[in-house]
Amino acid sequence: MTTVLIDDRRSFVDNRPCIILRTLSEALWFLHNDPGRIDELWLDHDLGWDDLLGTLADIMPIISMLEEASFNDRPYDIGTIYVHTANPPAQMRMSSALGRYGYHVITVNADWDGVLMDMDMLAAMNERSLR
Repeated sequence: MTTVLIDDRRSFVDNRPCIILRTLSEALWFLHNDPGRIDELWLDHDLGWDDLLGTLADIMPIISMLEEASFNDRPYDIGTIYVHTANPPAQMRMSSALGRYGYHVITVNADWDGVLMDMDMLAAMNERSLR
């Protein structure tokens, strides 16, 4: 099973095996290079600073890429897309756009569902457990 997480800050609490892409540049490169089947694609909206692009970035170029592929009858082979941003308006835009083009989309509240956790919080928890 292939799970891909595109998020600048969060990781899975259960440490499940996955490909983690922290920047828009990494995500664009990954998707441009024919990733094959992706069983779960987890998307955050706000991706923070991208050194390669020299700017703050968000997920919308990835959304556009997925939309365009589907529009051209070449959708990416993705089982489920999980939209987990803490940005409600962006969550609605992302889910609506992807659903309209036939992708199976589930929205997840990133702050409350206990699936994802901010890297700083994970580091603090690990540090406490080592004491």
